[in-house]
Amino acid sequence: MVHTLKGTVRVGDRLIEVDSEGYLRHLGDWSEDFARALAEREGLELTDAHWELIHFLRAYWTEHGVQPQVRVMIRHFTARWGAQRGSNHHLHEMFPRGGPQKQGNRLDGLLRTKGEH
Repeated sequence: MVHTLKGTVRVGDRLIEVDSEGYLRHLGDWSEDFARALAEREGLELTDAHWELIHFLRAYWTEHGVQPQVRVMIRHFTARWGAQRGSNHHLHEMFPRGGPQKQGNRLDGLLRTKGEH
Protein backbone atom coordinates (compact mmCIF):
# COMPACT_ATOMS: atom_id res chain seq x y z
CA MET A 1 0.00 0.00 0.00
CA VAL A 2 1.36 3.39 -0.99
CA HIS A 3 -0.69 5.86 1.03
CA THR A 4 -0.43 5.09 4.72
CA LEU A 5 -1.66 8.18 6.55
CA LYS A 6 -3.63 11.17 5.32
CA GLY A 7 -1.08 13.79 4.36
CA THR A 8 1.71 11.30 3.66
CA VAL A 9 3.02 9.10 0.90
CA ARG A 10 5.02 6.00 1.81
CA VAL A 11 8.31 5.84 -0.07
CA GLY A 12 10.22 2.76 0.98
CA ASP A 13 10.42 2.92 4.77
CA ARG A 14 9.73 6.68 4.93
CA LEU A 15 6.50 8.62 5.18
CA ILE A 16 6.78 11.78 3.07
CA GLU A 17 4.53 14.69 4.04
CA VAL A 18 2.19 16.08 1.40
CA ASP A 19 -0.64 18.59 1.56
CA SER A 20 -4.31 17.73 1.01
CA GLU A 21 -3.80 17.67 -2.79
CA GLY A 22 -0.59 15.63 -2.79
CA TYR A 23 1.96 18.43 -3.19
CA LEU A 24 5.15 17.96 -1.20
CA ARG A 25 5.41 19.94 2.02
CA HIS A 26 9.24 19.92 1.79
CA LEU A 27 10.71 20.17 -1.72
CA GLY A 28 13.88 18.39 -0.62
CA ASP A 29 11.89 15.19 -0.05
CA TRP A 30 11.45 14.64 -3.80
CA SER A 31 12.89 11.55 -5.45
CA GLU A 32 11.96 9.40 -8.43
CA ASP A 33 10.66 6.87 -5.90
CA PHE A 34 8.34 9.58 -4.52
CA ALA A 35 7.06 10.24 -8.06
CA ARG A 36 6.43 6.53 -8.58
CA ALA A 37 4.60 6.19 -5.24
CA LEU A 38 2.43 9.25 -5.83
CA ALA A 39 1.67 8.15 -9.40
CA GLU A 40 0.59 4.75 -8.09
CA ARG A 41 -1.65 6.44 -5.52
CA GLU A 42 -3.17 8.57 -8.30
CA GLY A 43 -3.67 5.54 -10.57
CA LEU A 44 -1.14 6.70 -13.15
CA GLU A 45 1.36 4.35 -14.78
CA LEU A 46 4.51 6.32 -15.60
CA THR A 47 5.85 5.77 -19.11
CA ASP A 48 9.09 7.02 -20.67
CA ALA A 49 7.12 10.03 -21.96
CA HIS A 50 5.93 10.85 -18.42
CA TRP A 51 9.51 10.68 -17.17
CA GLU A 52 10.67 12.94 -19.98
CA LEU A 53 8.08 15.52 -18.99
CA ILE A 54 8.89 15.14 -15.29
CA HIS A 55 12.60 15.69 -15.96
CA PHE A 56 11.81 18.68 -18.20
CA LEU A 57 9.70 20.28 -15.45
CA ARG A 58 12.40 19.76 -12.83
CA ALA A 59 15.13 21.11 -15.13
CA TYR A 60 13.02 24.15 -16.01
CA TRP A 61 12.37 24.81 -12.30
CA THR A 62 16.08 24.51 -11.53
CA GLU A 63 17.03 26.91 -14.34
CA HIS A 64 14.22 29.49 -13.98
CA GLY A 65 12.96 29.12 -10.38
CA VAL A 66 9.36 28.75 -11.60
CA GLN A 67 7.26 26.07 -13.25
CA PRO A 68 6.88 26.37 -17.01
CA GLN A 69 3.56 27.53 -18.37
CA VAL A 70 1.63 24.97 -20.40
CA ARG A 71 2.41 26.85 -23.62
CA VAL A 72 6.13 26.43 -22.89
CA MET A 73 5.58 22.69 -22.44
CA ILE A 74 3.55 22.50 -25.66
CA ARG A 75 6.29 24.31 -27.62
CA HIS A 76 9.03 22.09 -26.17
CA PHE A 77 7.23 18.77 -26.62
CA THR A 78 5.83 19.63 -30.05
CA ALA A 79 9.44 20.14 -31.16
CA ARG A 80 10.47 16.82 -29.55
CA TRP A 81 7.45 14.60 -30.23
CA GLY A 82 5.56 16.28 -33.08
CA ALA A 83 2.38 18.34 -33.17
CA GLN A 84 -0.05 15.62 -32.09
CA ARG A 85 1.91 14.19 -29.13
CA GLY A 86 3.11 17.62 -28.01
CA SER A 87 -0.38 19.13 -28.06
CA ASN A 88 -2.19 20.50 -25.05
CA HIS A 89 -4.82 17.77 -25.46
CA HIS A 90 -2.24 14.95 -25.41
CA LEU A 91 -0.33 16.41 -22.44
CA HIS A 92 -3.60 16.57 -20.49
CA GLU A 93 -4.41 12.98 -21.47
CA MET A 94 -1.02 11.93 -20.09
CA PHE A 95 -1.77 13.68 -16.78
CA PRO A 96 -5.55 13.29 -16.35
CA ARG A 97 -5.68 14.69 -12.80
CA GLY A 98 -5.09 18.36 -13.52
CA GLY A 99 -2.88 18.21 -16.59
CA PRO A 100 0.89 18.55 -16.71
CA GLN A 101 0.90 21.76 -14.71
CA LYS A 102 -0.96 20.34 -11.71
CA GLN A 103 -0.45 16.57 -11.72
CA GLY A 104 2.97 16.96 -13.32
CA ASN A 105 4.02 19.43 -10.64
CA ARG A 106 2.79 17.13 -7.88
CA LEU A 107 4.80 14.23 -9.31
CA ASP A 108 7.82 16.51 -9.75
CA GLY A 109 7.69 17.58 -6.16
CA LEU A 110 7.14 21.20 -7.21
CA LEU A 111 4.81 23.76 -5.72
CA ARG A 112 1.27 24.56 -6.70
CA THR A 113 1.11 27.06 -9.54
CA LYS A 114 -0.31 30.52 -8.92
CA GLY A 115 -4.07 30.56 -8.92
CA GLU A 116 -4.51 27.02 -7.62
CA HIS A 117 -6.51 26.61 -4.45
